[in-house]
This record gives sequence, C-alpha cells and structure tokens, in this order.
Amino acid sequence: QVQLVESGGGLVQPGGSLRLSCAVSGSIFSLNTMGWYRQAPGKERELVATITRGGTTNYADSVKGRFTISRDNARGRVYLQMNSLKPEDTAVYYCNADMISGLSMVRYWGQGTQVTVSS
Repeated sequence: QVQLVESGGGLVQPGGSLRLSCAVSGSIFSLNTMGWYRQAPGKERELVATITRGGTTNYADSVKGRFTISRDNARGRVYLQMNSLKPEDTAVYYCNADMISGLSMVRYWGQGTQVTVSS
C-alpha cells in the first residue's frame, strides 16, 4: 500500500518561509518523478514544481526563484522550500509521486497540507 503524507504547512506572514515535506511509504525504489501541486479556493489544481529521480527540476513561472524542490531517494521523500511567500501562494499543497508498476506508471497523491500567507 503506497501512502504519501505531507507536513510543514501553516500560517506565515508575507515574505516569510515554510518548508513542506512529503514522506512516501511503500516501494520507494519504484519512485519516478515527484512533485508538488496546489489548489486555491475556487481554482483548479496547478503545478508548482516537479523533480525527476535524477534531480532535474521544473517550476511554475509564478514560483521560480522563490521555491526550491528537492528529494531524498533513499528515504522516499520530497521537499518544497518556499521563500518570499506571497498571499497568492495561499492554497492546499499536494505532493504526488509517479511509481513504476510493471509496465505502467501509477500516480499517487497525498492528502494535502494547508499553506496560508497572511498578515
């Protein structure tokens, strides 16, 4: 059974920082690309950042230069360091992981963690 559990969300003032963590349980050796998405109230879920098993990263334009994604393959974890946070970063943040299953790729999602940026 694969589970993704996020942690690290909370309330922060504009300009502040937070670090999100996501721990994957299960067959971590089958992990492929991992990523973070977010969903603000009334909006669709959107990509924040992704990272391949080899460490290649991709970011949404809105977070480039402020957020950094990283991962620990040996521990099955992915992180999102968020700096210079803005009120528009307020959302529920979800981690996901693509895992190889036979000849297929299966995508798993965490339950989400709330990030609120407000003074």
